[in-house]
Amino acid sequence: MSILPILTWPDTRLAQPCAPVDDPAGLATLVADMLDTMYDAPGRGLAAPQVGVMRRVFVMDSGWKDGDKAPLVCINPAITPSGDSLFTGPEGCLSVPGVTAEVTRPAEVTLGFTDLDGVAHQVQLSGAAATIAQHELDHLDGIMHFDRLDPAARDALLADYQKASDT
Repeated sequence: MSILPILTWPDTRLAQPCAPVDDPAGLATLVADMLDTMYDAPGRGLAAPQVGVMRRVFVMDSGWKDGDKAPLVCINPAITPSGDSLFTGPEGCLSVPGVTAEVTRPAEVTLGFTDLDGVAHQVQLSGAAATIAQHELDHLDGIMHFDRLDPAARDALLADYQKASDT
């Protein structure tokens, strides 16, 4: 498989919503390449627009850095919060290298998605897995993690990113 180039902010494709996938089976090569790219980066999630493909698909593996690989391929995903609990924690992004942001999100979610075989799934996620899934779904909607910050924090994060990019 191939390692794909990862787009970085401010590439305008990162701010655009993605089109639904009609034929999941046609994504096998893309998904394999996305997984290779994610593991090589090394990241815990990667959305198709981050590699320039404007389709509603992301891959994730929340625990591979601490154990065995257990990738999850999510096509046309949807997320519903499970309960009222929120979690605030640091989020990095392969498309905004070198900076993290403290983002508040639902602590537990239900993730619905289709796999490469066109089979629908629904899984409960909490902790890092819930955060990763929400972060990647945001990419499919053209939302960056810093878009979830108040304006002052967003401006500070982007200034840090610009400073890091200039060196």
